[in-house]
Amino acid sequence: MPDGRIPGSFRDPSGFLYVRGGTLYRQVNPSYREHYDHFIQSGLQQTLAEKGWLITHEEENDRSAAYSHDAYKVLRPRVVPFISYPEEWCFSQLKDAALLTLGLQREAVAHGMSLKDCSAYNVQYVEGRPVLIDTLSFERLPEGKPWVGYRQFCQHFLAPLALMSYRDARLSQLFRVHTDGVPLDLAATLLPLRTRMRIPLLMHLHLHANAQRRYADHAVNGKRRTFSRAALLGLVDNLESAIGNLHWNPQGTEWGDYYGDTNYSSAALQHKKELVEQFLDQTRPKSVWDLGGNTGLFSRIASDRGIHTVCMDADPAAVEKNYQQCVQRGEKHLLPLVQDLANPSAGAGWANEERQSLRERGGADAVMALALIHHLAISHNLPFRHIARFLGQLCRDLLIEFVPKSDSQVQRLLRSREDIFDRYNRETFEGDFQHYFVITDTQPIRDSARILYSMQRQTN
Repeated sequence: MPDGRIPGSFRDPSGFLYVRGGTLYRQVNPSYREHYDHFIQSGLQQTLAEKGWLITHEEENDRSAAYSHDAYKVLRPRVVPFISYPEEWCFSQLKDAALLTLGLQREAVAHGMSLKDCSAYNVQYVEGRPVLIDTLSFERLPEGKPWVGYRQFCQHFLAPLALMSYRDARLSQLFRVHTDGVPLDLAATLLPLRTRMRIPLLMHLHLHANAQRRYADHAVNGKRRTFSRAALLGLVDNLESAIGNLHWNPQGTEWGDYYGDTNYSSAALQHKKELVEQFLDQTRPKSVWDLGGNTGLFSRIASDRGIHTVCMDADPAAVEKNYQQCVQRGEKHLLPLVQDLANPSAGAGWANEERQSLRERGGADAVMALALIHHLAISHNLPFRHIARFLGQLCRDLLIEFVPKSDSQVQRLLRSREDIFDRYNRETFEGDFQHYFVITDTQPIRDSARILYSMQRQTN
């Protein structure tokens, strides 16, 4: 990480993140002093850390580490291995993040505090679980006042989850356009009429959206009725019930059952696993990205070895199945994400800097691109050389599978379109990739026409 302030950490007057000498710090500003002291002294910080709900930190005693002279405190938070965003999560990941947020609010109220914001971007996946990473999200409970984070919770969690459940899981991509969550009036318009028959959705989405429209130009009324702690906890309970009753069954997508519809024989599949193991033994990476990893069959060869592995796939059903398996197995080293590599996550937010692009979050030791090249080259018309250049920006070592035109999966892609891919052949593939990589090994996959290439990025 380069030294300086983190671009996505400037909106909160309570403090900000920065890097100095390669170490990540969080500065607590004087304006947050009262809240931070209560956060520590009330035991809330310790309770949340022990539950695994909040990223841990240590207070820095060396004042020279402060970014500015007026810093109240300087913290050294635990570094998250990979930063992901809610549009990259499957349905259950966003749902679990929502339930975590409500659990945080309930625990905060018990300690005389409240979440002052409910941004999904403040949640990250660490060791397979959602964790709040913004230590400064809490404020002393403003007695008698409504929950200030309520609207943001509905926009960041309830609205997108309802759309994913009742309409289409791909509507999580609305986060790409609406970085402060899905506008409630938009969600209410897109949701089917029957959601008005669901009392929680009627209250927290449809009527909430109507109220926003009605009072958008009204001055804030300083004589609002008192909002008791019991009412606040009742709101949390009601939202928890609403979230808990939302479901999505991952089925009906093209590649969600890829391994049940593959052309690998059992011998070919076993040989491919062995070649992946050999690649990992030879390169010994500390981090792996499995691009187009589907439900994580080959990702787990890396993650089961304790290697931090990010498995990306464009199919939300495949990612959902992968995540559910992670939860069932209690896996700590595998992070499934929804990612369309033909249109990867771009920089977003103010000045395109608050949210980093996929490439900016890169730097994996090794990338595996198995059964992917034909999708990029044929489904999306991407030349081999462009693919090679992109992959060269992501990793040091590359394991990539070449799938020839004779393969049934390639024929499946060509079935509904004209074959205009004269350059889709092994010779062109090798030549174009050698502009960015050195081919270190070539292994035909037994009982198939496919070939696995081990490559290393050129250093000159």
